[in-house]
Amino acid sequence: MTGNRVFVLLLVWIMFNDCGASDSETVNNTTCSDLQKNYFFAWEDYVVIFAVILISCAIGIFYCACDRKQITSSDFLLGGSKTGSFPMAMSLTSGFITAIELLGNPAEMYNFGIQLWMCCISLFLVVPLTSNLYLPVFMELRLTSCYEYLQLRFHQSARTFGSTLYIIQMVLYTSVAVYAPALALSNVTGLNVYLAVSLIYVVCIFYASQGGMKAVIITDTFQALVLIGSILAILILGNNLVGGTSVVFADSLNSKRLNFLNMYVGPGGRHDVWAVIIGGTFYWATMFCSNQASIQKYLSVETLKEAKRALWVSCWGLTLIFTINFYTGMILYSAFKNCDPVHSGEIFASDELLPYFVMKSFSYLKGIPGFFVAGIFSASLGTVAAALNSLAAVSVKDFLTGAFGISISESREAQAAKWLSITFGIISFGFVLLVEELGSVLQAALSFNGMIGGITLGMFSLGMFFPWANTKGVVIGSLSALVVILWIGIGAQIVTMQGALAPIRKETSLAECACFNSSTRLLSATESETKVFALYKISFLWYSAISFSLTVVIGILFSFLTGAKNACQVDLALLSPPIRKLMRRYRENLSESAGFPIHDKMSTKTSKIPRHFTYGIANLAVDLKDEKLPEEYVTTSS
Repeated sequence: MTGNRVFVLLLVWIMFNDCGASDSETVNNTTCSDLQKNYFFAWEDYVVIFAVILISCAIGIFYCACDRKQITSSDFLLGGSKTGSFPMAMSLTSGFITAIELLGNPAEMYNFGIQLWMCCISLFLVVPLTSNLYLPVFMELRLTSCYEYLQLRFHQSARTFGSTLYIIQMVLYTSVAVYAPALALSNVTGLNVYLAVSLIYVVCIFYASQGGMKAVIITDTFQALVLIGSILAILILGNNLVGGTSVVFADSLNSKRLNFLNMYVGPGGRHDVWAVIIGGTFYWATMFCSNQASIQKYLSVETLKEAKRALWVSCWGLTLIFTINFYTGMILYSAFKNCDPVHSGEIFASDELLPYFVMKSFSYLKGIPGFFVAGIFSASLGTVAAALNSLAAVSVKDFLTGAFGISISESREAQAAKWLSITFGIISFGFVLLVEELGSVLQAALSFNGMIGGITLGMFSLGMFFPWANTKGVVIGSLSALVVILWIGIGAQIVTMQGALAPIRKETSLAECACFNSSTRLLSATESETKVFALYKISFLWYSAISFSLTVVIGILFSFLTGAKNACQVDLALLSPPIRKLMRRYRENLSESAGFPIHDKMSTKTSKIPRHFTYGIANLAVDLKDEKLPEEYVTTSS
């Protein structure tokens, strides 16, 4: 326990050393670009942040020191499948909401209106799809790494490709998801950006590597409550400050920010309702249906019913957070409608709007700014912790014991997973330094998350919904989709950096800015999009849908061109429930017409399929060209 004491003392020293440094700074001028330096954390704010961090660490210590039962990789990576529905639902909610969204959604509302809130409708479309089409397969197979499915259904090559994409995606995304909000907070609150990033990574590495999935889920539950409490507190205080709900809605309505049903996006537009609902459905599907971090959490409960219940709870939780976020954006407009702090030079970027509002309006309430930042930290902690645990699972199962074929005991797998959690935390932290140099390429990294997610969803969908899809089809389809979507995404980012693709922002004013002599100025982006290639203008919300569609369509086409798989040779347990029913009916009809019974390769009649019941379906020695697996490769449980 000496190491734990040193760890805690180190955190105390770092935080209060930074606190003292902040208090000693003074402001010598009142130019707009320096106004934000008037606001600094009080010691009470640091105490609140430290309390959240200390509790998060204590959970990791508890599950490391007190829960001695985590002796296998299943215990460490899945929590022994003994987690309850509510903690798992809170963990899903915390994992899906990043700090970027907590700061970005209010800014989205302020700059472009409420259109993006319609993504909440997509949530209620995705949860039934997940519960009935994808979740039953994963819950029955109970594979620690979801990419094991791709080997069982196709080949080792598909599994390796999918897991490699996931590792690249998550390492890059977590770096951006931590650095971007830390930078925004630093510019407004005076909190050192490297201190913020270091604290998040040190804490996450500590409790994720020591306590495993149980620590991640319980900590996520605590952090989700902190997150919701903090943004709700700012909403209540801010609503009272600007004059109440009637004023907030009137201001947003008069400024045309309540544009729920924007059916068409012309030059300089942002999103239309189709991109938000349809594109948003595909984006959320990548998060709910085929994301390793999510699937690991599903497997932390025992039954399909519990997992479905948790999905619906998380859906309502996400909707609540999004609604609070966007209403807070409406409050921001009411607060700054006569002096836009971004264009007056008081702050540097739109994602600083919310922390600037909190510090400017409520810094006199000691502890409130700290509570707000603790909520932002909680979102970052939830994102990173889930990523580290899932990356450890993928590395152990898909590479260590999968591709490399190293045979080790379950207890050694658990130890390897702990060390891999630490390793990926260090690697991701290192990428923060790279992200810092990328600057305006941050949006490209965030879009990359949706691009890769669509490809992964397409690969799993080919396996579950198209029995004739083969290995060549899924590999060629996913590679083709990757090339096309990267071309679109990177091209869009380049023209955005060049200023040729700039969405028009809603009108704001500088009429009452103290540091400006001019009266009023309406701000909008130039409509310079006419010469931009059409595909580069596509909303980033469509990226998941495009990459998914390309993967599936090209995958099906090349499956037929290279010799489609015999659908009767696919184990029914690897198919989505509706497709299972169709295949059973097809096999029954085929059996009747042929005059002899056709073996039904469903490994069990119950929904509780043993964990390794299908391992014999795909033999690693089978060549990629051999799409028709002989009967001896198929095993069934006794």
